[in-house]
Amino acid sequence: MSHAFRNPVPADAARCFDIERTAYDAGSAAPKASIAKRIAQYPAGFLLLEIEGAIVGFINSGCAHQVEMADHGFKDMIGHDPKAPHIVIMSVVVDPKFQGQGLAKALMQEFIKRAADMKKQTVQLMCREHLIPFYGSFGFRYIRPSASDHGGVEWHEMTLDLSPTLAR
Repeated sequence: MSHAFRNPVPADAARCFDIERTAYDAGSAAPKASIAKRIAQYPAGFLLLEIEGAIVGFINSGCAHQVEMADHGFKDMIGHDPKAPHIVIMSVVVDPKFQGQGLAKALMQEFIKRAADMKKQTVQLMCREHLIPFYGSFGFRYIRPSASDHGGVEWHEMTLDLSPTLAR
């Protein structure tokens, strides 16, 4: 099965929301309105993965000058500036029916490449503890447990320095 990447259009928000709510706990999933807002405000930071023309996963993000990972307002794009040097990932998600096929890895590789192509300095994210090794495999460095209690679960902050990538 071959896959393709693209940036979203507004009509993609419904499918992305369906994936988000099936893959995340109810308290952790972004509302459809937030997903639509992220697509509208920063489509360049929203990467879709398709198989045979159907969206099966995505990564969405915003950009900031100063990163405060536990800032819940940022998830609604408050403080987002597309020219800012730091990308903050809000979701990395693959439809549960397609998990276990290396698609999250393919998404991350493409997302990191595009972030470097946009000359961003870092990529930041929060993840659950069991995903720390996954993100570490891309060069993300563990920072600390997060002050965020989003969805009532424990999160961990990680960062990827893109400076070595940009120097190539």
